[in-house]
Amino acid sequence: MNDFELRPVAPATDTPLLHEWLTHPKSVFWLMQDAQPSDVEHEYARIAASDHHAAYLGLYRGVPAFLVERYDPAHSELAGRYQAEAGDVGMHFLTAPTDAPVPGFTLAVLVTVMETLFADPATRRVVVEPDVRNTAVHRLNAAVGFVIEHEVALHGKTAYLSTCTRAQFRSAIAPSTTLERRT
Repeated sequence: MNDFELRPVAPATDTPLLHEWLTHPKSVFWLMQDAQPSDVEHEYARIAASDHHAAYLGLYRGVPAFLVERYDPAHSELAGRYQAEAGDVGMHFLTAPTDAPVPGFTLAVLVTVMETLFADPATRRVVVEPDVRNTAVHRLNAAVGFVIEHEVALHGKTAYLSTCTRAQFRSAIAPSTTLERRT
């Protein structure tokens, strides 16, 4: 049995939980610190209605534990700001705030997200744009094969546009390095 699973976000019922996560101080880089529950519901309803963006609630052993967004960079703020390639998929992820962090959990979530994205044969490369100040996510991204391409100015932040091909991901999580990276 896989400990991790994803299901589409249900804005009407998931909003209280997502609001709690997105307005938590740990989630400052999601730029939703001042959001009201109605703002969160509206944003995820908009995403649910989009043909180019999708949101998933990540479950760990059946309990909500992370949020994932998959998007088409060609239909996002990144359009025209980087060298797009066929098969690019954009991604955001957030692990739920907790008072009892489990070492290696966020890396396991990110590996799960990347495996899910690359399970689609059309996905050739994953594109992310984390805030340049988010050093924790830069370390995680590097651990799964992301390479920083360049800085890009986006709404509300300066980001490191980073990419990861299927080959880079597979190499980064090869069995010889997986245990070392998770400890």
